[in-house]
Amino acid sequence: MSRPYTRVALIGLGLIASSMVHGMRRAGMTAEIVGTARSAETRTAAREIGLCDRITDTAAEAVQGADLVVLAVPVGAMGDIASEIGPRLAPGATVTDVGSVKRAVIEAIAPHIPQGVHFVPAHPLAGTEHSGPRSGFAELFDNRWCLIVPVEGSDPAAVERLSAYWRALGAHTEPMDPDHHDLVLAVTSHAPHLIAYTMVGVADDLRRVTDSEVIKYSAAGFRDFTRIAASDPTMWRDVFLNNKDATLEILGRFTEELFALQRAIRTGDGDHLYAYFTRTRAIRRGIIEAGQDTDAPDFGRGYARK
Repeated sequence: MSRPYTRVALIGLGLIASSMVHGMRRAGMTAEIVGTARSAETRTAAREIGLCDRITDTAAEAVQGADLVVLAVPVGAMGDIASEIGPRLAPGATVTDVGSVKRAVIEAIAPHIPQGVHFVPAHPLAGTEHSGPRSGFAELFDNRWCLIVPVEGSDPAAVERLSAYWRALGAHTEPMDPDHHDLVLAVTSHAPHLIAYTMVGVADDLRRVTDSEVIKYSAAGFRDFTRIAASDPTMWRDVFLNNKDATLEILGRFTEELFALQRAIRTGDGDHLYAYFTRTRAIRRGIIEAGQDTDAPDFGRGYARK
């Protein structure tokens, strides 16, 4: 697949978009890649490393003549960007996004998509705690899932074309309903991130444990919490504000489970704790068997930041 699209416009030049560029080049795609970002500092960095074929100062400029437009900005900014680019979109172009919330993003973008332009939301389930145009690498999407979330009336050919594009970047693809997507991601990503932020915040507030001790004696569990909690704060603020219902549902269930574990610890119910940990351990084994992680000490992530 040398040319699934002729010109790809990337709006936002963070980890996902920059990894898409590297993935496209690794795959031998010959499309022209045009990029832009709201921050002048980000645009300058992208120009310095030659990330794209062209960098423009505005999203409206970037999308002109593009047959694939990728919105890779925080989900709270999607509506404003869609409003800006709507009048400049080429007939027959496909507009997609990489946001980790789907229902709110669809509602924000869809009203600004003109007749004759295809809107096919998507979500690559990949990432690191790093951000910015220098953070991308071609392997980010390898063996990961990209969920394709067609809207009502989506053109099947446009959906398949975008799916093929993501497969060329190394990802597996699967269609999913937007509301189900938001619930699944609340379980697998959103609530875990919020819990990680909370645990790191607790350590910061617990003055009987000094900052130097937290850093010096970090065990693997807390260390991994800090890795998650180092993720982009603007992105995660917008995720929680835009996937409120599903996240609150999962947090409610988490609270019930936590209370049950508190009770087991308080009453010395070792059987309950053992059975619970055995069940959750099996989920970890399932993730490894599915090829979504490894049992290596670094969880297979060592290559990501060479």
